[in-house]
Amino acid sequence: MIWLIHLKTLLKNLILPPAGPLLLALLGFVLLKVRPLLARICLIAGIASLWLLSTPIVSDALTGLAELYPPIDLRQAADAQAIVILGGGGQRALAPEYQGPAAEPFMLERLSYGAYIATKTGLPVLVTGFSLEARAMHDTLQRNFGIETRWIDDQARDTFQNARNSARILTAAGVHRIILVTHATHMRRSVQEFTDAGLDVVPAPVGNLAVRDFGVLQYFPNSEALLRSQMAIYELIGEPVRILLSASHLRRH
Repeated sequence: MIWLIHLKTLLKNLILPPAGPLLLALLGFVLLKVRPLLARICLIAGIASLWLLSTPIVSDALTGLAELYPPIDLRQAADAQAIVILGGGGQRALAPEYQGPAAEPFMLERLSYGAYIATKTGLPVLVTGFSLEARAMHDTLQRNFGIETRWIDDQARDTFQNARNSARILTAAGVHRIILVTHATHMRRSVQEFTDAGLDVVPAPVGNLAVRDFGVLQYFPNSEALLRSQMAIYELIGEPVRILLSASHLRRH
């Protein structure tokens, strides 16, 4: 199982932007003398795709394809029994300003929204991640939002393990219906994994695509748009991969 996770991480870093387009352009540079036509195609494709994926108009289009669930209506979650917040997005082992572990911006957005829902509903919270990640989630919720974590899963390295471990912990506690908090682009795959694990899921996506007025700047690249494109492409690829892994029984159920 561990080798599969490491392989997925390696392929993700090699294929997704910015590495994927840059490697394609590098291949074109290497082939310039031996295959000039193919080299030019690779160079143009690599540079052009990196530019396009860094523009808001393209990144928003990809994000729209990846998102499936609208923002939560808490009235429809009245019978939920717990909130599950998924890890992912980075943490610091020792944040100097806090003198302890802290979530980085991407994960902090999930925690902030999870804390908001916890305040609105009064439901207990489970955080799921791996090792230091889960500790940073717990500490950030407590320190920054005054939310006490009821359960901590610190053994999950991917969404599949997030779901399996959370289901085991919550089922033992008599919890079967949850509010699931993760990014909107990640929600489709997450809902499927948690449903397959035996839980009834109310999706609570964060970071939903919002209308913004970029004007002419929507055609110019920026780092934020590139990050959104990376997230969307990862999830658009991730769902078919999830189906393949499930059908091939490469993951233990």
